[in-house]
Amino acid sequence: MPSPYAAWLEVLDSGTRYSFADWPNPDLPRVAAGVYTVWLDRQLLYAGMAGQGLTAEQVALRRNEGASVRGLFDRLRSHRTGRRGGDQFCLYVFDRFVLPVLTADEIARVRIGRLSLDTRTGEFIRQHLSYRFVEVPDGATALTLEREVRRGALAAGPPFLNPLN
Repeated sequence: MPSPYAAWLEVLDSGTRYSFADWPNPDLPRVAAGVYTVWLDRQLLYAGMAGQGLTAEQVALRRNEGASVRGLFDRLRSHRTGRRGGDQFCLYVFDRFVLPVLTADEIARVRIGRLSLDTRTGEFIRQHLSYRFVEVPDGATALTLEREVRRGALAAGPPFLNPLN
C-alpha cells in the first residue's frame, strides 16, 4: 500500500534542490511546518522537520499577520550558520565532515581562539550541502513524515547522519 505522503516523499527525494549558499531562499515560506532533506551531492545526509508545535490555524494566522519567521525558514537558516550549540544537524556535520580534516595547525588556532569551529562548519554547509523541503499543514504531520523519511521511505534510503532504526 503506497504511503499517504507519496507526493511529499517524491519532492523530498527528487524535487528542486536548493544550495545553502543561496540565501535567503524566496521559495521558502517564512512561517510553515514542514520537512526537509539535506544532501551532499546524491547522498541523503539528514532529514529534519520544523514547526512541531504549529497547528494549521496558527500557520494561517501567522501568515496573515506577517509575523516573524517560524518553522522551516528559521530551522534551515540556523543550519546554514554552522553554529553547533543547540543544533544537532551542525554537530553531526562537524563530527563527520569537519573534524576529520582539521590539521594540527588548525587545532592549535582553535586552542588560542584564532579559528572558530562553528565558522568552519558553516563554511562546509554553505559550500557543499543542499536541501529540499515540503510544507505540510501542521507540526504533527511534519513529525510523522520526518519519521518515515528517517526510516528509509525515500529511494535514497535512510539518511546517513540520523536514520531511525
